[in-house]
Amino acid sequence: MVQGAKTRAYFPFKLGHPFAATLRVGVDGIQMTVDGKHVTSFAYRETLEPWLVSEVKISGDLKLISVLASGLPTSEDSDHIVNIEALKSTPLSPDRPLELFIGVFSTANNFKYRMAVRRTWMQYPEVQAGSVAVRFFVGLHKNQIVNEELWDEARTYGDIQMMPFVDYYSLITWKTLGICIFGAEIASAKYIMKTDDDAFVRVDEVLASLKRINAQSGLLYGLINSDSQPHRDPESKWYISMEEWPEDNYPTWAHGPGYVVSSDIAKTISKKYKEGSLKMFKLEDVAMGIWIENIKREGLEIRYEKDERIHIEGCKDDYVVAHYQGPREMLCLWQKLQEGNGVRCCGSDV
Repeated sequence: MVQGAKTRAYFPFKLGHPFAATLRVGVDGIQMTVDGKHVTSFAYRETLEPWLVSEVKISGDLKLISVLASGLPTSEDSDHIVNIEALKSTPLSPDRPLELFIGVFSTANNFKYRMAVRRTWMQYPEVQAGSVAVRFFVGLHKNQIVNEELWDEARTYGDIQMMPFVDYYSLITWKTLGICIFGAEIASAKYIMKTDDDAFVRVDEVLASLKRINAQSGLLYGLINSDSQPHRDPESKWYISMEEWPEDNYPTWAHGPGYVVSSDIAKTISKKYKEGSLKMFKLEDVAMGIWIENIKREGLEIRYEKDERIHIEGCKDDYVVAHYQGPREMLCLWQKLQEGNGVRCCGSDV
């Protein structure tokens, strides 16, 4: 070695030469060897435990010849073991009236998000006891294999309501309609809630809020927006043409990650749809506001109840609904609640 030269770090890869890499997923972290020589090791990211690892992504300028996979470590703690029986939905029963039906927007390839919901806020005692029911509303996928996997999932967990169309953003209002019909006519729930599969819902606090409000009819509860205008920019995801909505302002509506209507509103929406008099509008939460405004004009007194603890752009402490939560964040939020650390977002000081 030339005096003063720096020692080069071991680099096991050579252009055009094959190699065998081994990833060992252990309790303390991940270790990697190449051709039998240790290269690197690192700990798990915060809140990620080895039994939650479900996939390995390989990318870069290389050609993959073969993959051999063995088992992953399991937890000593039974709380981390996925017990399919414990995750199956409680069947609806005419002898057990529902206080709340929650319809969750999801898509066929969002299995991880649905599993996170099943393992977290669907484990609330009210859901397990059957006074609250949760169903995922999922459209079809263009790939038949994905649809077959979705059908297997639906049969396994019993909590998926499949919609008879391929999922597109412009069709999501049909899911809202489906939630109203299912919640009011099939589930016979007192209240019907719409949310998303990346939203963490504190079911206990939603029920407590509804009890405090004590509205038997004409209720829209959520993050109410009473002063919004259509987006006229064609480049916007929420673009609305003059033909779709000619007025300058929208009626009062509630943001989509979490709102609740009383059963009379859902039943009226279902009735209007069957009569062919329901205006379909591609922004589903605004569509609900339009439908309610029309019902209001027909004489029903509407009660708008705003809850600013429904957060549509992430999580804030003391949340009722936290939006844009990935599977890890959901598991972290649930763990905080279970450990009695309060209604705190992940990353908040305990």
